[in-house]
Amino acid sequence: MSDPLNSALITLKVNGQAHETAARTVLGLLESLDIPLGKVAVERNREIVPKSTFPEAPLADGDEIEIVNFVGGG
Repeated sequence: MSDPLNSALITLKVNGQAHETAARTVLGLLESLDIPLGKVAVERNREIVPKSTFPEAPLADGDEIEIVNFVGGG
């Protein structure tokens, strides 16, 4: 018997770790992880996702996501 609360969740691999989310776009995932969009790069299944497409870039169960935050400093 499926759990209706969890049926909307998909499982991704985010930076090598299994992660369940209800997000269906790259932007939704970043927002759910509280990652600022300023200096971030995202790969979905080993392809760079252009920042301009984050709101529409779809996520699917089993996707592998790599998120890189650029940090300034010396």
